[in-house]
Amino acid sequence: MGDWHGPQGPFDIPDVPNYVPRRLKPWLFIFFVLIVQFSGGIYLAAATDMVGTTALMQEDILMAGYASLVGMSINFAVMFRLKFRFSNRVGLLVCGTVLIVATFICAHTTSVPLLVGTCFVAGWFRMWATFVCNSTIQLWLTPKRDMAIFFCYVYLVVDGVIQLSGIATIYVAQMWTWEYMHWIMAGLLALMLALTLLLVKPFKGPMQIPLLGIDWIGAGLWSVVMLCFTFICVYGNFYDWWEAEEIRGAAIIGAVCLAINLWRASFLHHPYISFQAMTNRNVVRATLIYLVFFTLMATEHVFEHTYAATILGFDEQNLIDLNWYVFAGVVVGCGFTFVTFARRKWRYKTMSAIGFVLAAVYLGWFYFMIDYGIEKEMLFLPLFVRGIASVIISIVFLTSIVQSGLHFFVFPQALVVNGFTGAVMGATLGPAIIGEALRHVMAKNATLIGARFTDVTALMPLGDLYGIVQCQAMVVSMKEIYGWLLIAALLSLIIIGFLGSPIRPSAIFPKWRTIRKILRREAKASTSNL
Repeated sequence: MGDWHGPQGPFDIPDVPNYVPRRLKPWLFIFFVLIVQFSGGIYLAAATDMVGTTALMQEDILMAGYASLVGMSINFAVMFRLKFRFSNRVGLLVCGTVLIVATFICAHTTSVPLLVGTCFVAGWFRMWATFVCNSTIQLWLTPKRDMAIFFCYVYLVVDGVIQLSGIATIYVAQMWTWEYMHWIMAGLLALMLALTLLLVKPFKGPMQIPLLGIDWIGAGLWSVVMLCFTFICVYGNFYDWWEAEEIRGAAIIGAVCLAINLWRASFLHHPYISFQAMTNRNVVRATLIYLVFFTLMATEHVFEHTYAATILGFDEQNLIDLNWYVFAGVVVGCGFTFVTFARRKWRYKTMSAIGFVLAAVYLGWFYFMIDYGIEKEMLFLPLFVRGIASVIISIVFLTSIVQSGLHFFVFPQALVVNGFTGAVMGATLGPAIIGEALRHVMAKNATLIGARFTDVTALMPLGDLYGIVQCQAMVVSMKEIYGWLLIAALLSLIIIGFLGSPIRPSAIFPKWRTIRKILRREAKASTSNL
């Protein structure tokens, strides 16, 4: 992926005028990336309020939120081309404007197709703006271009903002209404545009590489595949899975688009995602790890909110305060990974084992401790551990993609696969599986528990009896599923112990001028083939 990088002079950003102190220049772009990351189109933390004030369902809001992740993932394959086609100033101005429009649309529309489409577009431009900022300060963060170090910063920002945006959304909704969060973010995006106009010059590199030779048809087809997969996972339970025409139709459309993409990849010179990227050993390994790990962690989406709200009786503010525990885990996890993995070069096998040990601790805590009278402070340990485990696995296996040996022109395609499996499938497939398992296990346990109350039915109102049975069945079912997931986590840990390799991180990014030469050569080759 790159060559040795010797010492360089003091870091500077030529896009920013010299009257801005050199030490403050990187922090300007960190401020920008924080604003961009907070502007997500819709805020899933406000889903309950949105359901109550609009005609939208919970599934509609989830679908829109995950469509934003699809938009971000599909952008990876072209983000370097955008970097060398447009200046930072143009990129920030375009992305900021699009995100402001998307923010207003998401705050006012009740059309599900428009909401989903807007969030998809917002995710695409959100990724572009994020890459503009992060690529600009990369050498400030790691002068040797060590991507293990860089990804610790990336996940500290991305996963940290996910937790903080939920907290901010709930507090804003409690003070005013959920729409005010959109207004606040529109104002911050407008501030970013103003600062960009004032402090970022239209600096251009030696040569602007045209956007030629990009398989835009393939990009569209892959987007449809991802959206269909997300639709099935999100709406499957609502439509009763394969009994519904909607789910079967989405499956057929997704399968047809996938088949067309694979067919096109067999003869196109530069498909949007090539077989080389899809079949790379590190990409396949990361995909399998993501599927297993994030399925184990899927109880986060299915159980935790229901348990805290229904069983423990937490109100909305106490529920969102739990995000602070996860945020603390994200910060500690990124710091731990930076020291051990990025600096001391601990092995991939060691870091993977640590991640799954922490996952087992998280699952084991709930299996042994889940009850009706837990104090909020007792939830600190499992949520804190979950935050650490998630960022460790994400950083480690994203770094492995950089160290996969892929040609740099193919490397961004592997990032699309990584984004789809790690972000989109990680957020949708696991919850769909665990949610369906909970439905079946709870029906079984409710029948067994209800049979014990036959002698007291005459002494208790039917509604109260039903509530008690459902509450007990939910706790027992959650405990049962946590137990099975704990066993799966321990088995995964054993497999890692037997199959892991002694490889250590050595993911060095190429110099920007080297990347420019590669992309320029590929663009010329694509132009000659047209």
